Amino acid sequence: MVSKISEGVEVSVEVFYQNDYSNPINQDYMFAYRVTVENHNGFAVKLLRRHWFIFDSNGEHREVEGEGVIGIQPVLKPSEQYQYVSGCNLKTEMGKMHGTYLMENQNNKEQFYVNIPAFEMIVPFKNN
Repeated sequence: MVSKISEGVEVSVEVFYQNDYSNPINQDYMFAYRVTVENHNGFAVKLLRRHWFIFDSNGEHREVEGEGVIGIQPVLKPSEQYQYVSGCNLKTEMGKMHGTYLMENQNNKEQFYVNIPAFEMIVPFKNN
């Protein structure tokens, strides 16, 4: 698991290879990742948008941007956390992701970015 705190918000990511949903013969490797977002600020924050940068080990990259996460724009009060699971497919056995969340201070409506730490997605047998 990797974690990073920026702007008073901690983002932690844990990755799981999805063997049952992968098809190596067709160069399709599926990964799930669990993200925990925890508000360490003294005010409530709202997660407005996400922006992901996804890299395959063959040099290909793509970006994914959109509102909220998994269709939700969660509001976190001080000390609260929000957790969700999503997924990513790669064309290679290894890759990585990182990104940002656009957040909003619920007291003064100011917006700010929170960094999502870079994390690796590696098929388990590649670690041996």
